[in-house]
Amino acid sequence: MSQDLFARHQAVLEKAVEAAAARGYWSPFSESPSPRNYGEGAAEAGQKAFEDARGKPFPLELADAFDTVGGESSPFGGELGITYPRLSADALVAASTRALANWRRAGPKVWVGVCLEILHRLNRESFQIAHAVQHTTGQGFMMAFQAGGPHAQDRGLEAVTYAWQEMARIPGVVTWEKPQGKNDPIRMEKRFTVVPRGIALVIGCSTFPTWNSYPGMFASLATGNTVIVKPHPGAILPLAITVKIARDVLTEAGFDPDTVLLAAHEAGDALAGELATRPEVKIIDFTGSTANGNWLEQHATQAQVYTEKAGVNQVIIDSTDDIKGVARNLGFSLALYSGQMCTAPQNIYVPRDGIDTAEGKMSFDDVVAAIGTAVEKLSGDAARAVELTGAIQNEQTAARIDEARALGLPIVADSKTLTHPQFPDARVRTPLVLRAEADNPAIAHEWFGPISFVVATDSTTHSVALAQRLINEAGALSFSAYTTSDAVAAQVQDAAEEAGVSWSLNLTGPVFVNQTAAFSDFHGTGANPAANAALSDSAYVANRFRVVQARRHV
Repeated sequence: MSQDLFARHQAVLEKAVEAAAARGYWSPFSESPSPRNYGEGAAEAGQKAFEDARGKPFPLELADAFDTVGGESSPFGGELGITYPRLSADALVAASTRALANWRRAGPKVWVGVCLEILHRLNRESFQIAHAVQHTTGQGFMMAFQAGGPHAQDRGLEAVTYAWQEMARIPGVVTWEKPQGKNDPIRMEKRFTVVPRGIALVIGCSTFPTWNSYPGMFASLATGNTVIVKPHPGAILPLAITVKIARDVLTEAGFDPDTVLLAAHEAGDALAGELATRPEVKIIDFTGSTANGNWLEQHATQAQVYTEKAGVNQVIIDSTDDIKGVARNLGFSLALYSGQMCTAPQNIYVPRDGIDTAEGKMSFDDVVAAIGTAVEKLSGDAARAVELTGAIQNEQTAARIDEARALGLPIVADSKTLTHPQFPDARVRTPLVLRAEADNPAIAHEWFGPISFVVATDSTTHSVALAQRLINEAGALSFSAYTTSDAVAAQVQDAAEEAGVSWSLNLTGPVFVNQTAAFSDFHGTGANPAANAALSDSAYVANRFRVVQARRHV
């Protein structure tokens, strides 16, 4: 069966290779949850599967489990009550090592075929995964469905595609012939075998457990490595479902299911650090805080470490022909999932003497007021607003809003508590927007959550210089600008390229700076402190395997 899986999904893989080269829009996984795409009854079945999982042990059989662990609570209210097998670092590494022997021998076509089948089955379970993502992260259901399901699957497929391209460059077996003049040529058979590095560890986050984990998980699995998936203690279920599906496919394909393992643990447990520093662990993918990412980079020296950490995402407003569009787009970006996206904007720079618009000069105060009004309009209707903001994933993020308010800065738009019409206990907060001066140290670090600053600068040149400095110091995953001047656009472009951050220009329509599309947008660059890798490029996959060569005379 394992050989058949590649052939079964080869057409999708070939289209993915074409899409990665063209960088246009393409996805084999529909982001629309309509029955036309997923079948009649799929939505109901997915919700039932989620509800049936609550309050009982998750059906995942892992040998050598010594206990169970759980404790997830929904940001929309209530405990999930699900428990998961708990294994020690020794047991996880031992099981992964045993599984590696057979998986390593299977080769690229089998590795890729199995990955493609796993992604196919994950897509069929997008509704169940969506509910799991919603009730562990606080995302609204539509975002949970799209980002947690098809968009995450796109990123996983993208990683498999890049892995396949890099491995396909290796020829396999060739005959090498060197002429020797009048004598017979020297002939050798040379065999080139792609071999994995070993065990890969994927450390998940609490806000986008599938979207941020699938690239590393599938990049490693598709290059022949075994994978230990360590979810955030607050968002285990989406990755537990993922691991179960992966193990089912591996078993059916004749491989040890321990090729993919779940490493669930309690908050405060040292399991992540223990696994990360084991000599058998050769690859680590991490999404989370700068402190934890830096620790991994400094201490997990035996492994190739890929990190996505915190950053200060920034916006420059210089001039515009559509101030309403600017304010509307920024307001939406600030409110989307309550600012809990790694690409959400935080600092918005506006010259203190105002900006040029189609209606003439607009003062700094009026620009600030336009942004504040746009944010407040989005939260005016609670029933609609909660679908955009979702819920706050944890209490620490909610408390951070009060910390920011305590800075004593002028309030542009105050954060409010909204009552969710479907989930009255949901932890819902609207964005807090503050006014700040460019020399305020508060703007120099990330305030994760629905917190942002409109910053008065001396000029657009000052805005660009400030943005570039903070990207160099604190990192950024998104950067955008609004200007009608080609010269200013060129200035921003130079700053973005020198600082190593992707940027957007004049977004006033239905595309927002928070969003990136697989097969078209690279997520992160690996060129500033916010991330040391890009999702996905060749550098992200090529160092997950090595080539072992054999030669013999023929």
